[in-house]
Order: sequence, then C-alpha cells, then structure tokens
Amino acid sequence: MVQERETAVVDHYNVNSLGERILDALQRSGLELDTLTPIDLAPVDEFHMGGRAATAHVIGMMDLPVGAHVLDVGSGLGGVARYLAAECGYLATGIDLTPEFVRVAQMLTERTGLTDHVDFRAGSALDLPWPMASFDAAVTFHVAMNIADRPRLYAEVARVVRPGGVFAIYDVMKGPNEGMLFPVSWAETAETSFLATPAAMGKLLDEAGFEVTHEEDRREFALEHHRTRLATISAADGPPPLGIHLLQGETAGIKSRNMIKMLEADQITLGVIIARRQD
Repeated sequence: MVQERETAVVDHYNVNSLGERILDALQRSGLELDTLTPIDLAPVDEFHMGGRAATAHVIGMMDLPVGAHVLDVGSGLGGVARYLAAECGYLATGIDLTPEFVRVAQMLTERTGLTDHVDFRAGSALDLPWPMASFDAAVTFHVAMNIADRPRLYAEVARVVRPGGVFAIYDVMKGPNEGMLFPVSWAETAETSFLATPAAMGKLLDEAGFEVTHEEDRREFALEHHRTRLATISAADGPPPLGIHLLQGETAGIKSRNMIKMLEADQITLGVIIARRQD
C-alpha cells in the first residue's frame, strides 16, 4: 500500500522535461543561465504558499548556528535547501520522492554554484537513508499532506536529527470544518491527500520525541497568496514565463480557487510548527 501511494504521488508531481522548461522560462525572463542566483529561481523553486517570503519567515524562527547541517524532507526543486545555504550559511541535504524533481534540483544547484553546500537524493521520507543523529535540524515545507503514515514520518525525522535539534514544519492542515475540494496543488483526488489538524500533529510530534515550542496559524496569509496568484494566472496577458504554474499546468487556476473556498470555509488552514528533538 505504501509503495502504491508513493507511486501515485510521484505521478502527480512528475512533469516531463521540467528542467528544460524552467531554463527556457528563465531565458524568456531575461536572465543569464550562466550567472543564476537562488533569488532568480524563487518564483518557481519555492513550491509552497508565500514562496521566498514564507521560507525566510519559517527558517528565521529556527535560530541555528552558521554551519548547521539541515535536512529538507520533501525538497522538491531545492529552493528551500539553496536558501538555507546561500542566505543562512548552513549545509543542506534534500530528499524527495520524485526523481525528476531531484534531477532538476541538482541541475539548478550546479548553475547557482552551490554544489559544495547543498546535495540531494531521491528517496522516501518514510525510510530516510541516514544513521541516527546525522543532522542538526530538519524542515518540511508542504510535504506531509501526501503522507498517510504520519507516525512513521515523524519517527524517521526524529531518528536522524540529533537530540536538541530543531524541526520546522510548514504545512497545509485540516481545519475545524469538514469537506475537501479537488484538485489541489498536492493532489488531484483524495487518494493522495492526508491532512491532519494542528492538534493531531502536536500529538504525533510528541509521540515521536519532539517538544512543540511554537505554533502559528497562517490562514490569512494563505488566502492572500492564492488570491494574488489567481489574479496573476487570470491576467489578460497571462502569467509571467517563470512561476509554479510550470509545475501545475492548466489546472493551476482551479487549484487556487479550491484553496480559497476551503480556507474561507475553515475546512483547511496553513500552519507553522517549530519543535525540538527531546534528549
């Protein structure tokens, strides 16, 4: 069952020739491919609500020392990992289930000159390929929505993070009211969508060996993000060449409209959780 679900998730995110499409969009945006910086890539590689502003907000709460080694679970195209290296002075390692995302993440990292500070590998968040206490901290940005086995996910993160290490979570969560609309950015149907309430997540983290030190509801921020995004997608002259519509295709507008409806109805919310690995 786990393998079947993971295959369905990979199928959902896979985009043929994604790297080539991104490079073409960068050129059409007037950027030089030989002198790319992480900020140039932010419109497409920070595949979460709020993009780079959200990345800076969440990472800023982790308070890690320069040189810390951070694991990005579900690293996508590598935007968060490159931010950790370029803006914070950390070492970053990313793991993602989708091989095409990993290939593109590696290519973009090479083009931004960060290969000495950032690395990626393809693999499952439910079976992390590192020994105990390998990392000083970990992050997940919009990942757990696709994972049914939350206890195993958080247990794996706890295993590879050293005691006292910080774990930052930025995820879509289940709201107080019932109901879901599809498609959304992480799933076309309920088959690969597994939301949990903030309270349930707190309990799961406690059982995995984490102590929650900070929680934040970002519902209003999420609404603003999707209203702005929908306006951009629906503009008369179309969206700009570079953006996460390259990952979502023709249903990008439908997905944002569904998100707005569910956020307004309190069926979902957007949350930040900062937790510390207990000794």
